[in-house]
Amino acid sequence: MTLAMVNTMNMDRRSFLGAATLLAAPQVLFAQAATERRFIFIMQRGAADGLNTVIPYAEPAYASLRGALAIDAATALKLDGTFALHPALPKLRELYAAGQASFVHAVASPYRDRSHFDAQNVLETGGRAPYQLKDGWMNRLLALLPRDGRQAIAFSAAVPLTMQGAVAVTTYAQSALPEANEDLLMRVQQLYATDRQLHPLWNSALEARGMAGESMGGGARRQDGAAIGRMAAGFLARADGPRIAMIETGGWDTHSGQNARLARELRGLDGLIGALRDGMGAAWADTVVLVATEFGRTAAANGTGGTDHGTASAAMLLGGAVQGGRVISDWPGLGPGNLFEGRDLKPTLGLDTLIAAACAETFRLEPERTARALFPDGGRGKAVPRLLRA
Repeated sequence: MTLAMVNTMNMDRRSFLGAATLLAAPQVLFAQAATERRFIFIMQRGAADGLNTVIPYAEPAYASLRGALAIDAATALKLDGTFALHPALPKLRELYAAGQASFVHAVASPYRDRSHFDAQNVLETGGRAPYQLKDGWMNRLLALLPRDGRQAIAFSAAVPLTMQGAVAVTTYAQSALPEANEDLLMRVQQLYATDRQLHPLWNSALEARGMAGESMGGGARRQDGAAIGRMAAGFLARADGPRIAMIETGGWDTHSGQNARLARELRGLDGLIGALRDGMGAAWADTVVLVATEFGRTAAANGTGGTDHGTASAAMLLGGAVQGGRVISDWPGLGPGNLFEGRDLKPTLGLDTLIAAACAETFRLEPERTARALFPDGGRGKAVPRLLRA
């Protein structure tokens, strides 16, 4: 069974109610890909606080800089003698213990200012400066893969800049509108039953709906992390499903009231990853999930119980294909003389270097060629250790 999807179009419940628009769109078919590996990029929009996500609890200056925001080492989820995870990340701690998660600290893109929009543009395009490039590094990755390995999907209402470019990408996002009931869907099915063109397209739309794992109950709802993870797994676990995906998360800009807000977002991320792992089944063993943000937050707390825009943060590599159980970091320290511009965690590893290495290993591509394609003007920084299982 193949899935006919709508090219660069949101195929949610509004598409079922607006069938004419849906059925007029071109198709993108997901065929058997050349690799069993799956690569998923999860972007934390808003500048996630790496210091309270992967906590340097043994760092002498951490508690004094953070004050009331410091996570108590007694409640943190220990990784090793230096770092621990936020208490809201128990599933990620399980993955770490199973050797399926690595955390990369003091990592940053080449961007060194503090604008969300500019920083996201640099991260998504892979440029050295904002608006230098027009397409995204994930789309350039797709161009490196064999034709039958180019299937990609963004779980968002529109194609994110990261995936924009010459290669076609599909989107899928669930709607907050009430769901179409079974009677309406059956009537539309009967309406198109004798139409040679519309009938197979409508069937494809229904199949996509089923793959997303949508319930048939009515009523609008706010989707949580676990629901997004289950939905994504419904696509990615299939033998004929996409091999590359992007998921966007928001709410990471914690200028005030950070403790409660960050805990909520991290619980959502933990639920998303847990549901993705459980829903992927055997395919999880061939999955690589990269989680990253546009920049970090200040080392010191501000006066409103939050943190301001910073520089370096923490990234994550998760999945059954990951050679995990490690915190990868050339840790710069948080002492007064070690901070970037006297206020931020200093970057010691390029996020572009990490991304290029992860992509090259995932799809068994030549590392230098991959780095040049994804980040054409990128500086070739220090190498990272092997990230994935052989």
